[in-house]
Amino acid sequence: MLKVIGAGLGRTGTASLKAALEQLNLNKCYHMYELMESPDHIRYFEDALDGRAVNWDVMFQGYQAAVDYPVASFYKQLMEYYPEAKVVLTVREPERWYESARNTIYSSSNRIGSRFGTMLTHRFFPDKTHTRRRRTLIQELIWKGQFEGRFEERDYAVNAYAAWNEEVKRYVPPERLLTYEVNQGWEPLCAFLGVPVPDIPFPRTNSRDEFQARMFKRNPLAWRFRANGGK
Repeated sequence: MLKVIGAGLGRTGTASLKAALEQLNLNKCYHMYELMESPDHIRYFEDALDGRAVNWDVMFQGYQAAVDYPVASFYKQLMEYYPEAKVVLTVREPERWYESARNTIYSSSNRIGSRFGTMLTHRFFPDKTHTRRRRTLIQELIWKGQFEGRFEERDYAVNAYAAWNEEVKRYVPPERLLTYEVNQGWEPLCAFLGVPVPDIPFPRTNSRDEFQARMFKRNPLAWRFRANGGK
């Protein structure tokens, strides 16, 4: 049963939040990482995107928290399904968010998918069906859906990001919501959850360099092709 739902978009510190929640014994915390490793999970998000009923208890069996894409896109449904769960909206300065997202999750979803890069990946690292389905899901849900195919228009994307955050603040009852920047550390998060502040440093993870290194390890030829501007 989920106790915490993350409504913050990707590249707002969701990986650090995942690590922090798990250190606070909210084990385990679902993240895009889990979707990448669990082919059977994709159908639940596909059903949710298409408006079909989802048994989230099966989907999140063994998890007490869930953050990042694609979970954030369904925070309203999850709030209704888990009425006792609290919501954490991770935020960061909009321009910095855009630069980070454009150079990480957007690039990995789109430029790696260029014709030649995809050909290289499929030739030397055969793509799995669930990977193609995940990429399609992310395209439909985020880049074509939330950002209407206009993410490369900086002003539009930044405004859409700000509008998302404001919508979450309006929708979620104040007693269930924490608007949170991970650089604030443990104190506001622990106060919101009603748990003691641990005597360990707050986790910092999944920087831009770490993200790109992980993507290179997964698809070295395609990521190198993207990094070189398709040359």
